[in-house]
Amino acid sequence: MIKKFIDKLLGKSAPTTRARPKFGKRQEIAAEVHKIDVNLVDERAANVVNTLQQAGYEAYIVGGAVRDLLVGLKPKDFDVATNATPEQVKALFRRAFIIGRRFRIVHVVYGRGREHEVIEVSTFRAYLDNAAAEQVAGNERTSKSELAGMQHAVDATGRVLRDNVWGPQEEDAARRDFSINAMYYDPRRQIVVDYHDGLKDVQNRSIRMIGDAATRYREDPVRIIRAVRFAAKLGALGFTIDPKTAAPLVKSQQLLADVPQSRLFDEMLKLLQTGHSIATIGKLKELGLATGIYPLLDLVVERADQPFVRAALQDTDRRVGEGKPVAPSFLLACVLWADVRDGWKNRIEHKRQPPFPALQDAIEDVFSARIGDVSGRGKLAGDMRETWTMQPRFDKRTGSAPWSLIEQPRFRAAFDFMRLRADVGEIDEALAEWWQEFSQASDERREDLLEQAREESGKARVRVVKGTRRDAAEPVAEGEPAEAVASADGMAAAPKKRRRRRKPSGERTVPAGPVGQDDGA
Repeated sequence: MIKKFIDKLLGKSAPTTRARPKFGKRQEIAAEVHKIDVNLVDERAANVVNTLQQAGYEAYIVGGAVRDLLVGLKPKDFDVATNATPEQVKALFRRAFIIGRRFRIVHVVYGRGREHEVIEVSTFRAYLDNAAAEQVAGNERTSKSELAGMQHAVDATGRVLRDNVWGPQEEDAARRDFSINAMYYDPRRQIVVDYHDGLKDVQNRSIRMIGDAATRYREDPVRIIRAVRFAAKLGALGFTIDPKTAAPLVKSQQLLADVPQSRLFDEMLKLLQTGHSIATIGKLKELGLATGIYPLLDLVVERADQPFVRAALQDTDRRVGEGKPVAPSFLLACVLWADVRDGWKNRIEHKRQPPFPALQDAIEDVFSARIGDVSGRGKLAGDMRETWTMQPRFDKRTGSAPWSLIEQPRFRAAFDFMRLRADVGEIDEALAEWWQEFSQASDERREDLLEQAREESGKARVRVVKGTRRDAAEPVAEGEPAEAVASADGMAAAPKKRRRRRKPSGERTVPAGPVGQDDGA
């Protein structure tokens, strides 16, 4: 009593004892209860598990793959968790690579090229008390040197920056975010290991955070975005966010300001490219998160009801549903096209710039205002730029221009973009139909199409001569032959007609196929 009184006078607080976190009780659920269809289990993922088990390690399929299997879906990605360290995992597979900073994981690669598959293998991690972690003032980038020698570190808000410490399976389960993602499946014994009533939540269609939701969002604010993504993805199956999990979402949103922009950019792409972009936007609005997560995502939500952007979102969802690849550059090019188009027009009309330089400058303005340096101005920005700069070239349908255009690596993406513009009435549908046929036709048919375009161009030229003289700086009208106004490089089009030497029959540049985003992106 006297000691407590003296401590109180001196301002000393009594030591607090932290309760040991609840790791849950291990339940092994038999096949006749969980009813997972073994035919939905990826053979390569099962092979990784078997290889690890035969080497004497524990190994399970884990996370979202187990959740999907439990509701009868075939998972698109399979992750494996094990008590083997990354170095021990790598030693067991011919093509295995250790990656990651905060979390060191192993990618086991099967196949090559487009057909390759990656099985992600992580080591069970310990549940650490973040109150005991070392604290740094900055984030992952600004505190790189400080973080180099740390195993467990948080920033000033409590966001975990480092916690690469191995531990038992029960602690690994407690670290995971939602109970439906915290189950482990052994394909050999066909049992599901569940510590946090995940199976019950799957049956109740509930997305529930393990532990206190506000604390878990503070540890990793990206869990806010994940909650939205799962709610959108699983909403069609009747899943909803548990009320206690949803309650702190809006208040916790401010924590995203401390997350690196590059990570938010990646998370935004996951929201929009998992086949549920329309549902995701609806869920963001429903939860009061329509703005404030990431500026570019705010713009997507704002423009989602515009015909062109909505068509692009629906096209992306359709392709994912059909198992076809999607390109983030295509969707973002659609979202930002209104800015590029309006800036292009403004530079021609008010700054009197030639068309093509005006388009290039408009694109630079949009990148600076909307994208910044997040994408590194690398392949994604390059693909967007090509898609945009090829649009005026579709107006030029005589001479060698069409032959040259269809040989461009990004032709299909640019054509799909133009096709969407036609679908929403921005350009003439006949122009899109002409290029659709030209891209898939034989060389002989292509010559016929070019002759047809030349005749149409000649008639258009006659109309221009008889009418009022056009201002040389006026932009090309959508769907009008560009040679009647200006060429794509901003110079006056030469009147001469130059034929490209025909390729031998059968050597077509673009294979026939359905309209969609660029399969090669």
